[in-house]
Amino acid sequence: MEQQHEVDRGVPPLTHGDHQGDPDDGDAVRRPAGGRESSRASRGWWDRNADEYQNDHGDFLGDARFVWGPEGLDESTACLLGPAEQLRGLDVLEVGAGAAQCSRWLAARGARPVALDLSHRQLQHALRIGDGQGGEQGFPLVEADARALPFADSSFDLACSAYGAIPFVADPERVFAEVARVLRPGGRWVFSLTHPLRWALADEPGPEGLTVLASYFDRTPYVEQDAAGRTVYVEHHRTLGDRVRELAGAGFRLDDLVEPEWPEWNQQVWGGWSPLRGRLIPGTAIFVCTRT
Repeated sequence: MEQQHEVDRGVPPLTHGDHQGDPDDGDAVRRPAGGRESSRASRGWWDRNADEYQNDHGDFLGDARFVWGPEGLDESTACLLGPAEQLRGLDVLEVGAGAAQCSRWLAARGARPVALDLSHRQLQHALRIGDGQGGEQGFPLVEADARALPFADSSFDLACSAYGAIPFVADPERVFAEVARVLRPGGRWVFSLTHPLRWALADEPGPEGLTVLASYFDRTPYVEQDAAGRTVYVEHHRTLGDRVRELAGAGFRLDDLVEPEWPEWNQQVWGGWSPLRGRLIPGTAIFVCTRT
């Protein structure tokens, strides 16, 4: 969602943080980054930036709202998880929950959510919003890596993620396999992330953000390093085709791919997202899948 360092690399998750593109006087590069390196960088980055993110975007996200992306597509109207009245009693895992706004929305509709996030500080914000509990109804907050979910097989009816975890792991197929493992047969998996097309464009909200700067097919990670060369932020790109193959390999059927259009009512600029760009090119991709 933020400014770009010469090459576009996508954006961080809506439910987590607002990336300011400041690698502590270091530099931004495109180079390989492995699983442990990426997870370590993500945990540190979100812990450092959670306060600013919640302060800047808390009003838009709400305390108990399920919004899929900067366009403002709301689950209450999109019903990508299914009809709201059918959520009651379902066991739901939110991956990359941030301050658990989406889980709080689910709990208010009678679901039994578990909010999982890598960042301790983000989960502290979930406690703050929920007055010391996961939410008004109370639900578990779990600090863990999405690459190794701490749950038994077939524990959940539904899994979801709004801009959480997936772009920040080096091995997303591992996350998908873990989600498939903890879902019951026929369970739905719905997640949103930066539309892959955005990786080819300048990450700017104005006309310059419509210029192609890099190859859509270049999957080299975007890495920010501090002055000592330590990795402080990593983001990984995959094409739409990559995502489809990863999902199929994990045992999912892709039921729908939603690319929200920018609504007239939304005049906010959020980093590289803006009304100008949003009315011309997709900014978010939402994958609606079923565990076979």
